[in-house]
Amino acid sequence: MDVRALIKKEVLGQKAYAVDLSDCPVKLDANENPHRLSPAAATVLHDALRDVALNRYPDPEARTLRDRLSALYGVPREMILAGNGSDELIQILLAVLRTGGEGGGVLLPVPTFAMYGITAVNMGHRVTEVPLDGDFDLPDGFAGRWVKGENPDIVFLAYPNNPTGNCFSRGKMEEILDAAKGFVVVDEAYGPFSGKTFLPEVERRENLIILRTFSKVGFAAIRLGVLIGSPVLLGELNKVRLPYNLNALTQAMGVRLLDHGEELDRQVLAIVKGREELFRELQKMEGIRPFPSDANFILFRCAYDKDRVYKGLLERGVLVKSFASPPVLRDCFRVSVGTEEENRAFVAALHDVVGTCR
Repeated sequence: MDVRALIKKEVLGQKAYAVDLSDCPVKLDANENPHRLSPAAATVLHDALRDVALNRYPDPEARTLRDRLSALYGVPREMILAGNGSDELIQILLAVLRTGGEGGGVLLPVPTFAMYGITAVNMGHRVTEVPLDGDFDLPDGFAGRWVKGENPDIVFLAYPNNPTGNCFSRGKMEEILDAAKGFVVVDEAYGPFSGKTFLPEVERRENLIILRTFSKVGFAAIRLGVLIGSPVLLGELNKVRLPYNLNALTQAMGVRLLDHGEELDRQVLAIVKGREELFRELQKMEGIRPFPSDANFILFRCAYDKDRVYKGLLERGVLVKSFASPPVLRDCFRVSVGTEEENRAFVAALHDVVGTCR
């Protein structure tokens, strides 16, 4: 039997999303929050999990959690869909969209979060990629694709963008929202670190979809993503969403985490402070060019042998993200903002490695 003969060509042509499993003392490759919860907050979470009835299915609509999210975001519960991370919500969204000759496909600025393109292709959508400009902003005329009649069904705009770290020009974003005849997804996974959001626009713009996640503010392990959009759209998404998609443990933890918003806010502020300090340190290094960031990571260009630098950092116990594509990123690394100790360890290791490359 030829197993591959039964697989969609779109899947056969893909590469699986790669995660580096290197075991390093200083892990700064995944844009995680490096801070743990306080003992008091951790105790509250443990107590919440103790009360979960593991012999019962979870609430299929995550109503209690969505009520709390409704209060947090200031939108009706009917506009909120909770999922197994933003990845599942992206998949659900692309599953309901028309494919083939009927639609205008998926529009992506590049570079951006890889899962938009991977999921779209695997779902059979036509993907159009448009390179960002020299400042990693949306190019002039991006909104003109609808004016010219190309009419993409959906565009994904990470705000701030991953892996470049910057927020796109708000004026250009608004041009797209005004011109688009399809959906505009504004992925605010890193929004807490920028203080910028399009959330106030969501109730008056039926084509606007906001994505949020708990992963970047300290809870990547529980896999909790949030989609905010029109009630009509959510009615269709719920037809595709699998029953019980969000487990009871994640629902319980999500509710309790919202009771500790002040602690999370303090951690976000600490990360922003660390980001600015780390940026200044990178600016001082010969052959290293960091790019301004609104997120919890910094993209930087390296003038030295990239493989040698990457391996040198690994040998010194530091893991960062290295890019092989697209071409504009081939000499770039992305480093997550860690604790003060982790940031110092990374800077020292990079200084050491760069010194051996000169």
